[in-house]
Amino acid sequence: MSARPSRTGERGSATVWVVALSGVLAAVGVAAVLVGTAVVARHRATGAADLAALAAAERAVRGDPGACSAAAAVAGANGAELTGCTVDGAAVVEVTVAVPVRLGPLGTGRAAARARAGPVAPAPGTLPVPGESPR
Repeated sequence: MSARPSRTGERGSATVWVVALSGVLAAVGVAAVLVGTAVVARHRATGAADLAALAAAERAVRGDPGACSAAAAVAGANGAELTGCTVDGAAVVEVTVAVPVRLGPLGTGRAAARARAGPVAPAPGTLPVPGESPR
């Protein structure tokens, strides 16, 4: 019977590997949560911008001077802040909004989005849709 070689120098090395791997997995998990939070905030900002632009365009088409205040109200109702609003002569509205993002240990940031809305003009040379009145 032969004696086994001594491995006392490697004793406990699996514990070190498990601890190191646990740290790496925790860091990857935290990074995934932060990226997910930023993506959700971006989607919230995009939705708020779209709705705010539609609300403002609806007012602008009627000639209402409160188009941008309507956009601000809709953006606020969706948890966003209206950071810009322009209405051109053709009642096309462009809005920009920002949504606050809490990124845990990294602090807070802002997700921004921009949207345009307005009346649709028929393409040159096309016929009107039956039953619709020309604008």
